[in-house]
Amino acid sequence: MTVDIDWVNEDFAFDHVGIAVNSIEEGLPFYQALGLKNIQYETVESEKVRVAMLTLANSAKIELLESSDSSGPIARYIEKRGTGIHHICLRVKDIDSTLENLKSKGIRLLNEIPKKGAHNCLVAFVHPKSAGGVLVELSEPQEG
Repeated sequence: MTVDIDWVNEDFAFDHVGIAVNSIEEGLPFYQALGLKNIQYETVESEKVRVAMLTLANSAKIELLESSDSSGPIARYIEKRGTGIHHICLRVKDIDSTLENLKSKGIRLLNEIPKKGAHNCLVAFVHPKSAGGVLVELSEPQEG
């Protein structure tokens, strides 16, 4: 199958799927059984979350999210909905212009101003009600 290059949008790329887990230690064995070994750990204090990022062969990632505080957003999510897929993340080239474009089209944003996220990225979230029930993270990698 060939892809018509006119349909490819180079301003966006699939980055990762975020999965809410009770603990990273409980969530990792399945992915390790698959043979995934490249795991990067990080704590994002502002979001009260511990992250384990598993990178796949095509550079897409699986992000396991463990709350580091019972009042954090992941803890509240698990309390309401249980463990499982929390969000998808799209990598963008210019997060500010992407957010302005979405706002101008009436898309509801959870963050109108990007904030520092994991892996030295600026991030912002689109409200699930504007994205077919899916929490969408927009992420722009930063230099350094």
